[in-house]
Amino acid sequence: MYRAKIEAVLAPTLNLFAGLGLSILILVGSWQTSIPSGGTMLWNFIRVTPISPGDLVLIILLLHKTYDESNKLGRTWMSFQDTLAAADRIFAFLHIEPSIVDSADAVEIEKCNGLVEFKNVSFTYPTGDEVLKNITVKAEPGQVVAFVGPSGAGKSTIAKLIPRFYDVDTGEVLIDGIDVRKIKSQSLRGQLGIVPQETILFHGTVRENIAYGKLDASDEEIKEAAKKANAHDFIMQLENKYETIVGERGTKLSGGQRQRISIARAILKNPKILILDEATSNLDTESEKLVQAALEILMEGRTTFVIAHRLSTIRNASEIIVLRAGEIVDRGTHEQLMSRSGLYRELYKVEETGGNRDSARVLISPAI
Repeated sequence: MYRAKIEAVLAPTLNLFAGLGLSILILVGSWQTSIPSGGTMLWNFIRVTPISPGDLVLIILLLHKTYDESNKLGRTWMSFQDTLAAADRIFAFLHIEPSIVDSADAVEIEKCNGLVEFKNVSFTYPTGDEVLKNITVKAEPGQVVAFVGPSGAGKSTIAKLIPRFYDVDTGEVLIDGIDVRKIKSQSLRGQLGIVPQETILFHGTVRENIAYGKLDASDEEIKEAAKKANAHDFIMQLENKYETIVGERGTKLSGGQRQRISIARAILKNPKILILDEATSNLDTESEKLVQAALEILMEGRTTFVIAHRLSTIRNASEIIVLRAGEIVDRGTHEQLMSRSGLYRELYKVEETGGNRDSARVLISPAI
């Protein structure tokens, strides 16, 4: 803001003085062209010699050229200062030490079976907010485990602990019996596929965004993944098909189209463990049906964790974990929870009546 204020004052001031100087030069120069050839005395001690109109034009052109070059030099200097400031920020970012680092005895896992366990896990964010308390969950290979609950219950935090975006305070997160803190981060995340609520697309082609899941994939593999994700048909209708530029963050595509490309990327990667973080929450009904059909194909044979916004999408989950204030208050299948869990029933009722999870927090009594 300081730089902007200086620039806002400096530029008009320089232009004002330049204009005044040019005006004075033209006035004085015009007068000098009318002086007799012998010159004239000014105030009896200064002799003013005449100049030709051509000399006056030359002087004005030279002055204008000098001003232009000086102006360019000033802009270059300001640009250089901007560059130095940007470089400071870039290098400060590059020198940040990651808080999550591999231990000296971390191991590689080339292929996992998909067994995931949370054992007495508690977690507190650096801000001091405790969001998970004594969480114990076990997902067998191929099972679908869903997490539901009001906003702020800790559902998304659980999903972030599996790829080790954060380390637990107490307890363990295990994959095939190995603590994730004992697995190299790149190896660990190579076993995972994540379809987030906010799809991450890059300013590149459709093909490049899908291939990000597997950089050495062939065109046939990419097309097959797109077909399974119900994305091939709309891609073929785009101007340049798979070579269409999607724009920064996929701005040239609809929400449902972006999400299906994200699913195609996950299918192409073929992970054993899948995390779906409210993958259909921001879609209209028609897009949700297409995305949900693609997700069902994606989940086949994989250990899947679903952070559920719309409870209708998890009715067939192997186990549904009901969370409130970071604690597990109930667990079971959809039918079991509907018969005994007041919180789950209330969340489901709110959704069916067109409400949302936030309103459920008001409806649910603390005694439930």
